[in-house]
Amino acid sequence: MTKKDQSPDAPVPKRRATAESMASRQREISVSEFFTKNRHLLGFDNPAKALLTTVKEAVDNSLDACEEAGILPELLVEIVEVAPAPSPNQPSRFRVVVEDNGPGIVKPQIPKIFAKLLYGSKFHRLKQSRGQQGIGISAAGLYGQLTTGKPVVITSKTGKGRPAFRIDLRIDTKRNQPDVVKDETTDWSDRDHGTRVEIELVAAYRGGRTGVQEYLEQTVVANPHLGLTYVSPKGERLEFPRVSGELPREAQEIKPHPHGIELGMLQTMLADSPGKTVKQVLCDDFSRVSPAIAQQVCQMAKVNPRAPADRLHGEELERLHKALGEVRVMAPPATAVVPIGEALLIEGLKRRFPKAEFYSSTTRAPKVYRGNPFVVEAALAYGGDLPLEEPAEIMRFANRVPLQYQPKACAISESVYEVNWRGYELQQPKGGLPVAPMAVVVHLASVWVPFTSEAKEAVAHYDELLEEMKHALRECGRKLAAHVRSRAHADRELKRRSLFEKYIPEVAAAIGDILGISKEKIEKPFYETLPVFVKFADEEGHAKEAPKEGTRANGGGGESAEIKEDGEAPGPVPGTPAPPVAKGKRKDRNKGKQLSLLE
Repeated sequence: MTKKDQSPDAPVPKRRATAESMASRQREISVSEFFTKNRHLLGFDNPAKALLTTVKEAVDNSLDACEEAGILPELLVEIVEVAPAPSPNQPSRFRVVVEDNGPGIVKPQIPKIFAKLLYGSKFHRLKQSRGQQGIGISAAGLYGQLTTGKPVVITSKTGKGRPAFRIDLRIDTKRNQPDVVKDETTDWSDRDHGTRVEIELVAAYRGGRTGVQEYLEQTVVANPHLGLTYVSPKGERLEFPRVSGELPREAQEIKPHPHGIELGMLQTMLADSPGKTVKQVLCDDFSRVSPAIAQQVCQMAKVNPRAPADRLHGEELERLHKALGEVRVMAPPATAVVPIGEALLIEGLKRRFPKAEFYSSTTRAPKVYRGNPFVVEAALAYGGDLPLEEPAEIMRFANRVPLQYQPKACAISESVYEVNWRGYELQQPKGGLPVAPMAVVVHLASVWVPFTSEAKEAVAHYDELLEEMKHALRECGRKLAAHVRSRAHADRELKRRSLFEKYIPEVAAAIGDILGISKEKIEKPFYETLPVFVKFADEEGHAKEAPKEGTRANGGGGESAEIKEDGEAPGPVPGTPAPPVAKGKRKDRNKGKQLSLLE
């Protein structure tokens, strides 16, 4: 303590509060109150993003419900401007409507699903789904309630001949409980079953990469079985018909894998299993653990396999957890993950980029990170009407859901940046995206996608995920490089052929003047010999045909061979043959033609 502090003249600070008064101000915070003040964590940090997030959460729920029920989804997304913006820089008021043909929702569950945060059926299941936390659609309703004071309106019908219910809901943020404002039966005769969600909110409608229309266009790429109708605030109606009548196979729920279990979770699983032994818990509650492996784990951990599971604590629990991470066990089954598939990925790309000249896709074999199975898929579209001098477009997907924000913070974007695209015949600035007429798709399918935040905008950087993404992109890159080289070769051959065809008439005219023979008679053997020096592209109409359109005379005289049109690129470039011809037979045949000119 300094001398100044010891001075008797120094003022003594006055007590502001006691422990008792501080304790009296402490209370429990509900999750609804927390997200009311921290709505940016859920993707509602600006008006434009809030509109996109609201549409996204409603569409995700509709697609999950339709697929789980085995119904080909047919969705209507409509955004209506209720009140225009007071000034150009201020947001407007919109009503978002998302209607589906799903199985509907039973009446008692409607308030809990749409007006209670952290309530859902997907959080505790290890299977692929778009939603994970039970927050999204309730948070969208909460944002609408905060900005407009209007309730969420839900209309649902569970079957033909059954009544349709219309319920207006608010969220009691202090208790995180639903508050039913209005409950009535309504006539919804044009649908046998389905759900309609209406949320009014203050938002801003934007176009571009992060707009609602871009999100919906990307959604149909990853969901070729989806039929979608979109009505914009300007009244424009866009139809996206489905290109596949086949639903994705149903994802199977799996049990936790021993290599991905954490100590606290293991402790909870053992404590929740009264009456079971440690070995029984390992066999019954874990994936890929047989009785023999369970016995081996107990031996490695020096734990009695017959010990009561709920009484395992301390060092024994830690040794068991360590043994679970070290034991050799099969990877978890991939039945819980449903990739899009190579063929459907290309169909989705054709839906978005119908004029591209080349498509490629690949689906990698299932892998595991932290005990969670995952599959990486990649695809690309190249050429056509895609912009030539701009960086390639990246479309990121996680469990078939487009990710439009935070691209620089996402492992998917990083994987595209880290691939050396120059090795695949593309231009790429150092540390940048390839500059080419190309669109790249990367899809991560997993039972638990490691998002960087609750807003589900970017995928976390796990080494296992990054490596698989780069492998998938390289596979597509190799296919693209073969196409680009083949096309470059065809262009070179076309240029060579055009040079020959440019001078053949002039040479024929000069020879004709010298020999006194007609120009047409001299041109014919030149054109017949031209394929020896130039590899003709397999495309009808590119070369000058003789004697008639669609055919080319062969070296034997009067017979003609039809030009093939199979769309394949030409083969490898042969070395330029030295004139007249390398092979003896062709040499003799050409010699005969030359002599015939002199007769």
